[in-house]
Amino acid sequence: MQNILPNAPIVPTDIPFDSQVLQDVIEALLARYPLIRREPIGQSVAGKEISVLTFGEGSNHVCYNAAHHGNEWITTPILLKFLEEYAGTQPGGGMVGGLDAGQLYAVSTLHLIPMVNPDGVDIATRATNAGPYFQYAAYLTQNAPCIPFPDGWKANGRGVDLNLQYPASWEQAREIKRSQSVRLPGPRDYVGSGVLSEPESRALYDYTLRNDFRLTLSYHSQGEVIYWKYLDYLAPKSREIGETFAALSGYALEETPHESGHAGYKDWFIQHYNRPGYTIEVGLGESPLPLEQFDKIYNDNVGLLAAGLVIGAEH
Repeated sequence: MQNILPNAPIVPTDIPFDSQVLQDVIEALLARYPLIRREPIGQSVAGKEISVLTFGEGSNHVCYNAAHHGNEWITTPILLKFLEEYAGTQPGGGMVGGLDAGQLYAVSTLHLIPMVNPDGVDIATRATNAGPYFQYAAYLTQNAPCIPFPDGWKANGRGVDLNLQYPASWEQAREIKRSQSVRLPGPRDYVGSGVLSEPESRALYDYTLRNDFRLTLSYHSQGEVIYWKYLDYLAPKSREIGETFAALSGYALEETPHESGHAGYKDWFIQHYNRPGYTIEVGLGESPLPLEQFDKIYNDNVGLLAAGLVIGAEH
């Protein structure tokens, strides 16, 4: 990234967002907004840092995460732009997403994991720091030759789909994917050798266990849809909260399709904690979504992201 002028936006919204861009943005955000705190929570297969950014001082803790899937990297700047806008209101207060940011800051603490899958993002964006993992990913595409490379790459650096790693009927997810002829590492849909076999999903899992999140939002692309339920688990107020999110964003509220309805982070969070968790699928088209959609996606979601902070406190 080039030097950022004083008061100019830090988060770029017109370039592919790889792991090096992320680190540069985090450093710039920390320098400008000292109330943002960073904590490393793990490393990727290639040894890249997975960070959480926390903001707020309230007892209501919520978790927003993005980029479980490499080619869904547009979700990373969506969350970071929200954090930058929110942080810019403090101290002194202001509005974010139509809500009183000072009140949000006082009652809630946001835990934001902007890039769960840095290796996969670097592969999908053709980043120079993808290193040998890019060549390995290219080799693995022989297991799924119909998926374009690298644009179709969702997995981590070992060819494992990180959002099929969590302990919520993982074995059933494995059987579903095997029935779809996915048995080997590749660009998408491979569940791994076991539950939480990958360091990236393990990092988010462990971090969640160390905290007391009232609500989680997992950002993916695409479809303009909100998935709110896991099997027959009905966390208190989860439907009502989902309807609020749908009204704010204009997205449809739907149940997760059976063929992709197991072993995701949202699934595990709902099952384990009996609290509201949501998968937000932003944008329309094929991932990676074009950056021309960024402004619309952000405008659709900024109210939802702000509301998530106060809704958790109310329930």
